[in-house]
Amino acid sequence: MTETKADQTAETPFLRDEDGAVTVDWVVLAAAVMLLSIPVLTTIKGSTETAAGDVASDMIAATD
Repeated sequence: MTETKADQTAETPFLRDEDGAVTVDWVVLAAAVMLLSIPVLTTIKGSTETAAGDVASDMIAATD
């Protein structure tokens, strides 16, 4: 099938549209942030549990 100049011109905006590529970039960026935050949150969780345990022990000791 032979394409005319009008057919080629109609395809040009579609081929130059980069909205989909930008969306993929944001999805990859969001996934990277989530994966990198897991070790940080694990560390904070451990420290928070230790601090909460210390506060609970102090409160129990103060009420005895």
